[in-house]
Amino acid sequence: MAPLRSWFPIPPASHFSLANIPFGIISTTANPKPRLGVPIGDHVLDLALFTANNGFARQSTIQPHQHVFSELTLNSFAALGRPVHSVVRKYIQDVFLENTSYPEILKDNAALQKEALVPLKEVTNHLPLEIGDYTDFFVGRNHAYNCGILFRGPENPIAPNYDHLPVGYHGRASSVVVSGTPIRRPFGQIEAEKNNPIQSPCLRLDFEMEMGAFVCKANKMGEPILIDEAEDAIFGLVMMNDWSARDIQFWESTPLGPFNSKNFGTSVSPWVVLIDALEPFAAKGLPNAQQTLPYMQQKNEKNQYDIKLKVDLTSQSGQTATVCKVSATELLFSFPQMVAHHTIGGCPMRVGDLLGSGTISGNEPGSCGCFLESTQGGKVGITLSGGEKRMFLEDGDTVTFSGVCGTEDGGLVGFGECSGTILPALKL
Repeated sequence: MAPLRSWFPIPPASHFSLANIPFGIISTTANPKPRLGVPIGDHVLDLALFTANNGFARQSTIQPHQHVFSELTLNSFAALGRPVHSVVRKYIQDVFLENTSYPEILKDNAALQKEALVPLKEVTNHLPLEIGDYTDFFVGRNHAYNCGILFRGPENPIAPNYDHLPVGYHGRASSVVVSGTPIRRPFGQIEAEKNNPIQSPCLRLDFEMEMGAFVCKANKMGEPILIDEAEDAIFGLVMMNDWSARDIQFWESTPLGPFNSKNFGTSVSPWVVLIDALEPFAAKGLPNAQQTLPYMQQKNEKNQYDIKLKVDLTSQSGQTATVCKVSATELLFSFPQMVAHHTIGGCPMRVGDLLGSGTISGNEPGSCGCFLESTQGGKVGITLSGGEKRMFLEDGDTVTFSGVCGTEDGGLVGFGECSGTILPALKL
């Protein structure tokens, strides 16, 4: 794909080339009120200021909706639907093109450039959408298989229903936080002796490399979103760390699944990458040995995206290690399939709802999306750069996800980072 050349300097290694144009919520010291922003290279276009200075004067489709760029979340913009998202993205691309159709808007407007283009390092990011509900799925089949072997043995690692439907559970939206927010080590019940629990801080704290999707289309209660319409219900994707307390999870998960082991914190990256930006990187996901039922059958076999994901760990003492490299294609079901299944019984989705993919793991060494797999349940340690060992996360550890599509030659489409640092458990 030929790169889109800009009059504005964009570093070739930036995740935020003109091929991207993601959206997020920002504030600055000069203006602490949250509002919409778009990262361009190592700057952010303040859409509230851009709009107030007639930035959308040459785009009649956007003008009736300009108020959304000054709101506190992306919800109203998301609710406008994918056709409008596409128009806004293409217009912003054009404004920044080397041969822009609208040089008077920004290229030849030095005053607006100085005011509306803020260095990325001076921006504070906020949770991009107000999340009404959060559902976490479990469609990384490699992860499910590896964990199944750990807990049930190689004879029965995968449940009979697994290949037929995207398994999921309802999470806790109130503890979803933006990248950079510290995560407190949780307390809970863990099994000390067989069938005998104690109250304890989590001793086996873990990360989970996931992708998240935000919903932009509501449906009425009792009326499913059909599979052919489900793709239009996805606003865009973020990286997601669904932090997990493995010892608490092991004790509490029978018979209903995770509860306190998951609801203490989920981190998401701040920039929502639109589906339009990801479409050039569409790819096939994991093959399914089973034929899904008609309500989940997609016409397009390329229903995943080749996002190169990486997990880095930095200890409190500064020792580092890359603990995972994996592609987001390592999923059995797509987000549209998740939407179709989620609503088949008539469940109403709302704009801003968040769907998690579940842990993404590959089959190659170094591609496990969590410590539970890579350490084989705490049996094989991970060595950091200075010799420190990890079975699970320790206080002061910082986990950082990064994800990117494409090459510098074609202009990268990336997600930036999703990070969190572990704080000690409170003394109860």
